[in-house]
Amino acid sequence: MKPEADQPINVLGGELLMCCDDPVTGFFRDGYCNTNDADIGRHTICAIMTAEFLAYSKYVGNDLSTPRPEWNFPGLKPGDQWCVVAARFLQAHDEGCAPNVRLEATHIRALEVITLDILRRYAV
Repeated sequence: MKPEADQPINVLGGELLMCCDDPVTGFFRDGYCNTNDADIGRHTICAIMTAEFLAYSKYVGNDLSTPRPEWNFPGLKPGDQWCVVAARFLQAHDEGCAPNVRLEATHIRALEVITLDILRRYAV
């Protein structure tokens, strides 16, 4: 069992909003980009998938587009929202293929890895 989530605060200092419940995302699979110290990757950024980001993620070893029924994972397509690992988002930013972000649904602990200024560039 995963320990309790950290306080649900977004990068703007407000209440963390739901990222997506179809498919259900998040480290806790509760639809929110909640986190805690057990979440080594920091699945904290609510990203809106693009074909470019999905291809990049697959290329670097995290295939988010292929369905995995054994994990109850339908596979993501462009337009889906998903809590992505903060470091992977930063890598995608550095490579010029970062997806858009919903700041109100992005957990404040993302700021341990990436600056708010960078996140704001992708805000929708």
